Amino acid sequence: MNDMVVGNLRKQVQRIGFLVCGGAMILSSACNNDKKSDMSDNVFLMSEYGTPHGTFPFDKLKMSDYLPAVKEGIRLHDEEIQAIVNNPAAPTFENTIVALERSGSLLSRVQYIFYNLLEAETCAEMDSLSEEISPLETEHSNNVTLNAELFNRVKAVYEQRDTLSLTPEQKMLLEKTYESFEKNGASLSEEGKEKFRELSKKLSLLTLKYGQNVLNATNAYKMNITDSADLAGLPAAIVEAAEKKAKSAGMQGWVFDLTFPSYGPFMKYAENRSLRQELYMAYNTKASSGEFDNRQVVKDIVNTRLEISQLMGCNDYAERVLRYRMAENKENVYKLLNELLEAYKPTSEKEIEEVQAYAKAHGADFKIMPWDWSFYSEKLRDEKYSINDELLRPYFELENVKRGVFGLATKLYGLTFQKNERIPVYHQEVEAFDVFDKDGSFLAVLYTDFHPRDGKRGGAWMTEFQCQHVDEKGVNVRPHISIVMNFTRPTDSLPSLLTFDELTTFIHEFGHSIHGMVANTHYESLAGTNVYRDFVELPSQMLENWAFEKEYLDGFAVHYKTGEPIPAELIEKIRKAANFNVGYATLRQLSFGLLDMGWHTITTPFDGDVKAFESEAWRAAQTLPVVEEALMSTQFNHIFSGGYSAGYYSYKWAEVLDADAFSVFESKGIFDQETATRFRREVLEKGGSEHPMVLYKRFRGEEPSILPLLKRNGIR
Repeated sequence: MNDMVVGNLRKQVQRIGFLVCGGAMILSSACNNDKKSDMSDNVFLMSEYGTPHGTFPFDKLKMSDYLPAVKEGIRLHDEEIQAIVNNPAAPTFENTIVALERSGSLLSRVQYIFYNLLEAETCAEMDSLSEEISPLETEHSNNVTLNAELFNRVKAVYEQRDTLSLTPEQKMLLEKTYESFEKNGASLSEEGKEKFRELSKKLSLLTLKYGQNVLNATNAYKMNITDSADLAGLPAAIVEAAEKKAKSAGMQGWVFDLTFPSYGPFMKYAENRSLRQELYMAYNTKASSGEFDNRQVVKDIVNTRLEISQLMGCNDYAERVLRYRMAENKENVYKLLNELLEAYKPTSEKEIEEVQAYAKAHGADFKIMPWDWSFYSEKLRDEKYSINDELLRPYFELENVKRGVFGLATKLYGLTFQKNERIPVYHQEVEAFDVFDKDGSFLAVLYTDFHPRDGKRGGAWMTEFQCQHVDEKGVNVRPHISIVMNFTRPTDSLPSLLTFDELTTFIHEFGHSIHGMVANTHYESLAGTNVYRDFVELPSQMLENWAFEKEYLDGFAVHYKTGEPIPAELIEKIRKAANFNVGYATLRQLSFGLLDMGWHTITTPFDGDVKAFESEAWRAAQTLPVVEEALMSTQFNHIFSGGYSAGYYSYKWAEVLDADAFSVFESKGIFDQETATRFRREVLEKGGSEHPMVLYKRFRGEEPSILPLLKRNGIR
């Protein structure tokens, strides 16, 4: 499907998240329920759900509901589109643009549920069904954007935009609606439109296949350890979790896999270097060979994107995408990446020399390789700052962290959270909360899903099952938001104890969820996180800053056994260690941005070696020795199946914004109500209703500067 949003017709449910590495298999009720459905008992066609806040009744969902509901949604949307086209009245903002925005509600409802569960709770049947549903939606989406009569009405309104006395939000809706037609082929010849249909259908299937291959390759690998000597260096909690994983898999000993709560600690603590290398190679060769090989899929995706872009009159895919971003063009993206590269590379080189020297001083008479980096870096950090993940974990018990993260929204914006067990959920581990505003009014529903499962994609993300908007009756429809993560599971003897990185990941995704929950726009396609991709990370990354503040941590970080608050000296160590290896981490992120731009600035079809291309594309940001067999491109979900294509740079751009924005809180007080209210009113509530730079300058008073980021990282 193409990457448009026309009214409520959504090609892809927006999935906003981190690039982090991503249990026991517990299938959703839909995956477990193979009862056949006819239209009379199809859950999507129920007029009323009878659930709190109209939340989706996951407990009634059957796998057989999806396809008939998609087909019915398409049929009804076709009727709505035809009614707009056949309207004898002259095209107006209301009878064309708003009518289009409000059309397709049934199809949108099915897509929200299906694509969210395809990410968080999939199974083989859902994967197969997605390959059937996706082409139907792509064809329908194309039927809308390539409808000449419909486009003529949209164009007629657009050409009158300066005489219509529209509000800023209405003007933005008009502009985005017109742009969505333009960038998806509405102005092409009939021959061009047919080609666009063919290519967009092909691309939708390719991106689905890519994501499925990554998940299947991740689930296929298990490292089974049977000799306890090979566990040397690993914390007891990690060993216990690995033993539990082995039992679940019907194996003896201990199992480590490629989900982050398993992979990350092993790479940090395992003394057995050969096993670290084995696990590293398994992780970094995912989907690069065998049954789930994505190498050809990568070529097909980038070539199809290129062909679509050139069909649209662009030189490359990045040109097509970036005209609708804050960056505007690839020159500005490369300018940002290169400025950061120049600023951080000297620091990165010094950090690598320091870790190498430390390793050598501790008996490592060899050149540090990527599978050694986490191990020796962690030991060096512990020696320099007397701090490590296992020292901090006892203070970040998940239930306490939930209280602290929710409490951050309370202190800043007055939001409160109340668990509601009457809200149906899609998995027994998922919790649902009523969210109330500072005046006590209902604001949103929040779903939380914390732990890895075989049916869940890796990483962490925020998405939604219902987006905020004002309906045709004037009712402010409140959103149903979901945050999904892959955190360390509890064991038989320990609760879920998070690393500091997991804490910041939680806060990051919660920042996205606040953006969705406090949304207050008229139109769904402009609400919450429906903003320019290179603006969407600002609310999430800015919120991470609080994780380093004593005033905040004191409110919830207590030892899970003793109840003792986290010591002040430990918080100070967290702050001092915040910039440990910041140069290396920044260059790693820049390497991803360069790789993304490399793939999406090609101007001729690619049929070369994927590894060779990757090596050259990100060469300037590589710091550690390059492992010949390792391959990022075959597992880079963010850019090949997750919506960040020609947009991965936005994480670094958002760091510039978040450091600049947080500097206001630092100067006024981290819980200053006037600053928080202004950020909520001018940025969070507005969604995509105005240009992001207009919103940011309204909050900040000026354009962002790179200096606060450089100062925060100790570069300047």
